[in-house]
Amino acid sequence: MRLANKLTVITAAASGMGKAAVELFSKEGARVAAIDLNEEGLASLKAEMKEKGFDIITIAADLSTESGARDSLNAAVKALGGLDVLWAHAGIPGPGGIEQVDMAAFRKSLAVNVEAAVIAAGEAVGHMRQRGGGSIIFTSSISGLVGSMWSPLYSAAKFAVVGLTKSLCQTYALDNVRVNAICPGLTETPMAFEFTSRKGDPKEAARNKEMMVNSVPLKRLGRPEDMAQAALWLASDDSAYVTGVALPVDGGFTAK
Repeated sequence: MRLANKLTVITAAASGMGKAAVELFSKEGARVAAIDLNEEGLASLKAEMKEKGFDIITIAADLSTESGARDSLNAAVKALGGLDVLWAHAGIPGPGGIEQVDMAAFRKSLAVNVEAAVIAAGEAVGHMRQRGGGSIIFTSSISGLVGSMWSPLYSAAKFAVVGLTKSLCQTYALDNVRVNAICPGLTETPMAFEFTSRKGDPKEAARNKEMMVNSVPLKRLGRPEDMAQAALWLASDDSAYVTGVALPVDGGFTAK
């Protein structure tokens, strides 16, 4: 029970890594509030968790808007009665390249990938301070550590998240608020297809997926559970002396 009685908020929680974390964190004793845009997915998650004996809080919100990001975090904290752990996990691929780029789509990707994390963390810190500290976890990417030929604009956003992590860890250290980031490699989630084929071509996606697997020393893609386990460690007191880390969870890809 590494998260016994920890009041926890997870964004982008209705599928993939976020969903895996909702279940894992609940099993480890956390009281979890799950935030996502997908109301149907949240309802399914709540029902699934109830069958497993866990009563989670679910909040539907559009995190691409300032009010959605701010209000959903505070509503979750109010429902929980405080905050110990935040996993600001929300992210979207955004446009692929820079030629004839759709700037509206790029701004939306920045809003979800960067601004929503800034707002959530900014709201979270005060609540954590009241409880004597806490753990903020961002989701960056291997594309926040090394450049991405497929997704240069996504890479730019995720480098910003790493910079935010390394800065905030110093800002809030004396408040006992730790700030870290997880940097997943390509992971078997609903977004993986979009990353491997911006044109939505299954053959291209299969080729790129194979190329990616071959470039990973462990010779497989990540699983949602791999990322949830990394987040669990950063959320728990097991990592009490760890802050400011951008942790690759990538099968060794960035070690080359």
